[in-house]
Amino acid sequence: MQFAMMGVVKIASVEVVPYALPFREPYVTARGRLDRRETVLLRLHDDEGLVGLGEAVPLSLRGGTAIERVVTELEGLGARDSLDEATIRSGAVELSAPARCAALTALLDLRGRRAAAEHPSMAVAAKAVECNATLVAGSPAAVADDALAWAEDGFASFKLKLGAGDDVGQVRAVREAVGPVARIRVDANAAWDVETAKRTLVEIEQFDVELAEQPVATLAEMAEVGAATSIPIAGDESIESCADAEEAARAGACDIAGIKLSKVGGPEAAIEIAEVMPSYLSSALDGSVGIAAAAQVAQTLDEAPGGMRLAHGLATQRLFASSIASVECELRGGMLHLPGGPGLGVEIDDAALAARRLDLR
Repeated sequence: MQFAMMGVVKIASVEVVPYALPFREPYVTARGRLDRRETVLLRLHDDEGLVGLGEAVPLSLRGGTAIERVVTELEGLGARDSLDEATIRSGAVELSAPARCAALTALLDLRGRRAAAEHPSMAVAAKAVECNATLVAGSPAAVADDALAWAEDGFASFKLKLGAGDDVGQVRAVREAVGPVARIRVDANAAWDVETAKRTLVEIEQFDVELAEQPVATLAEMAEVGAATSIPIAGDESIESCADAEEAARAGACDIAGIKLSKVGGPEAAIEIAEVMPSYLSSALDGSVGIAAAAQVAQTLDEAPGGMRLAHGLATQRLFASSIASVECELRGGMLHLPGGPGLGVEIDDAALAARRLDLR
């Protein structure tokens, strides 16, 4: 899918469904624990009978926009006769970043479905996207066992959530478990202070760490930490826009950006950030629609000349106990394969969605 803007879409109706997916095991990071992920599905019906799917993920562990507000914002789109990307991105429609992501993703999905209906012979096979394993925080032995389970399924890149326990012990245990060739990256979710970050990163340099994501909270702190370690620093919480990425680059705060679509406000914003610095897509613990949208952006980044080809953090559907989709991306051998259908290719299982629907009243 290309990410140029489409024409105005005539809106027939808008359907907004908040729902929750339970995790197989609690998702534990330095920011807290989740037993389920609350998400909002958007169905945008146009006047030609086509439906575009979007998804908004309120970032609850980060103190982000409340799910009730996201639902209200998206339901407000139903009062409009038409919609287009320029209107949404200009701020003419007041939407939080997760809601803006859902609306823009739905428009992108609609464009792909419309193009497929008009030109059915022009379908292009999608390339698979390499993903890292996402390991929740725990004891070193438990995290190492988790890494081995992912490795047995073909993953060669591993992301450790640090800042909630024996950080050095976890990295050491995973390196010993997966061997010297595997790639290891760490993410502290801004839980460390500057001195803890410096000390910990220096201690884990011996384990050949690919990158450290958001070790501290601010850009100034990241620049100070980065000067004290050979491990490349990646920004996540600190980079929510292209302007943030430009400021981070000027400050020498980080070398790489980790991008979540619901955090930055959609696919186009993600690509703008990637034009400023090397980037990888990361899941906000999205459902099937959000993962498919992020995977298409990841493909665009991977195909860019001179790109770093970093593994993307989009294998998180493996963490969930269920899905609302009958057709979605598939994980095989550490690679994420996109659905072959038009647009995002995702198809919703209405019975599964009804079973997971949230009543926010």
